[in-house]
Amino acid sequence: QLQLVESGGGSVQPGGSLRLSCAASGFTLDSVAIGWFRQAPGKERKGVSCISSSGGTSYADSVKGRFTISRDSAENTVYLQMNNLQPEDTAAYYCAAAEFSCSNEYYYWGQGTQVTVSS
Repeated sequence: QLQLVESGGGSVQPGGSLRLSCAASGFTLDSVAIGWFRQAPGKERKGVSCISSSGGTSYADSVKGRFTISRDSAENTVYLQMNNLQPEDTAAYYCAAAEFSCSNEYYYWGQGTQVTVSS
């Protein structure tokens, strides 16, 4: 059974850090692109970062220099390291799989994990 499971969300103060995990089962992450998306209440879902099957990475301008995406093939997990978190980063974060490229349609989604940044 194909499955993506996010974890690592929580509540932090501004300036804090969290590392989100996206663990896959039923398929190998090396063969797909994994994107991280976020959706705040009342707002549209937006792309945050992506790692392609070849290892290329991309970031939204709002998180460049603060977030880092990586993939651990042995663990079949993609991580999103989030540093210097700000209140505007508060959202539900989702990972999703696309075929090979970050620009392809995302066909499988995880259930999401909540990130809350407040003082």
